Amino acid sequence: QVQLVESGGGLVQAGGSLRLSCAASGRTFSNYAMGWFRQAPGKEREFVAGISWGSGSTTYANSVKGRFAISRDNAKNTVSLQMNSLKPEDTAVYYCAADYCSGYGCLRISAWQYEYWGQGTQVTVSS
Repeated sequence: QVQLVESGGGLVQAGGSLRLSCAASGRTFSNYAMGWFRQAPGKEREFVAGISWGSGSTTYANSVKGRFAISRDNAKNTVSLQMNSLKPEDTAVYYCAADYCSGYGCLRISAWQYEYWGQGTQVTVSS
């Protein structure tokens, strides 16, 4: 079992920055692919960014590429999402997700692939 707790959400003006963090506990963090998803009111949950456990390979949704950066610290069992140049359309609840993935460069991009989820943190970007 893996427990995930997100933090760092809040209210920010368009063009501003926020850094989300996700603390993991319960299992060997370094064997898990990690991802960030978001869900806006009335919309489906969508992939934002993912990172492998070993190689540090990353992947991003086109809508955030060049503005967001995902990183992880396996020693501290944390994964972060640095969000820059925020737009009102980035407003959503952001979720951290984890899935066991033994491949060194393994990435997950679909919600159904992730077994563990955090409770979410609200990000609101005002125009």
